[in-house]
Amino acid sequence: MSEDKPHQNLAIIGHVDHGKSTLVGRLLYETGSVPEHVIEQHKEEAEQKGKGGFEFAYVMDNLAEERERGVTIDIAHQEFDTDEYYFTIVDCPGHRDFVKNMITGASQADNAVLVVAADDGVAPQTQEHVFLARTLGINELIVGVNKMDLVDYGEDEYKQVVSEVEDLLKQVQFNTEDASFIPISAFEGDNIAEESENTDWYDGEILLEALNGLEEPEPPTDAPLRLPIQDVYTIDGIGTVPVGRVETGMLNTGDNVSFQPSDEGGEVKTIEMHHEEVPQAGPGDNVGFNVRGIGKDDIRRGDVCGPADDPPSVAETFQAQVIVMQHPSVITAGYTPVFHAHTAQVACTIESIDKKMDPSSGEVAEENPDFIQSGDAAIVTVRPQKPLSIESSQEIPELGSFAIRDMGQTIAAGKVLSVNES
Repeated sequence: MSEDKPHQNLAIIGHVDHGKSTLVGRLLYETGSVPEHVIEQHKEEAEQKGKGGFEFAYVMDNLAEERERGVTIDIAHQEFDTDEYYFTIVDCPGHRDFVKNMITGASQADNAVLVVAADDGVAPQTQEHVFLARTLGINELIVGVNKMDLVDYGEDEYKQVVSEVEDLLKQVQFNTEDASFIPISAFEGDNIAEESENTDWYDGEILLEALNGLEEPEPPTDAPLRLPIQDVYTIDGIGTVPVGRVETGMLNTGDNVSFQPSDEGGEVKTIEMHHEEVPQAGPGDNVGFNVRGIGKDDIRRGDVCGPADDPPSVAETFQAQVIVMQHPSVITAGYTPVFHAHTAQVACTIESIDKKMDPSSGEVAEENPDFIQSGDAAIVTVRPQKPLSIESSQEIPELGSFAIRDMGQTIAAGKVLSVNES
């Protein structure tokens, strides 16, 4: 991978059966990101079975099989290069916790490709993912109208899906001018890496061109330092080493930092990245660092490190906008599920349901409703059951979103509107 190109996190979203994983496979294949020996191996198998030319299908079957066996595809298989960018795909296709991952920062997507099957159109999950993408601040969307081969590359079928998706985007206040539509077949390869003769009625960009044309994300270097802690290690000769990913701002040796909510602090002695000491780290960097006077038991996973003179907020309560994606019954005030925000997992009580929103217009539908349920969007007041560091999404979006989990699934997603500090 060429590190010198700017990097983008790309979410591949859409309904589970609309061909997301085939598209991921196709992108990896067309950009040479599936190792040559893997392709060769499939080529031989294909030829032995009299199916030459089916290497791509074999790559896909192989990836699908690995997933079914519960093997996560090696992360190298989830990155690909285009002329302009190197991309990391943040939805490992078929990943049940994609929604949680998309929300809790590890994979805050910069942009998204929405996959909608030409033979099926908008499905419930399409709607859910679009609403989520919108709420989490994805502003540019490439819509791949997939499986065009199944509708004989018909322009009418394509236009029908485009108008359904445009209606959906308008419902969630997504500017349709920020969406581009491309008729594709991930399986056959139409309009992915080269123009397809099957869609001579289409003269727009193909998928790789559209990906190249995405705006470059601005790294949040000017924001104050926020570095959620993933783990805390003790290393011989160094001492206590917290590890995590810089979300915003810069970390420098010599900085005075504060860990919240543990309320510990000190001076940064060393910073290590890729087993080398570095003087400074910025957004997206995974680092281990040592802070003078901090012991192993002083700080923990879920703490956030920030400047001593602008420490991370600790919420006594916070107000948030949530979208309920799936819940078997209704949610009322007093409900206490687990909130996943950056690396923290804290039980939080929904103290009050302040407003129910109309998800299609963003207007207030009802003040102080008695309950909310699947499909509802609402503004709620939340009280963490133990100290939680979280930020307003207006000020530091990277630390302003969360997933709500209960009963082994992600039931809602949200973003923080304001923090009432303790």
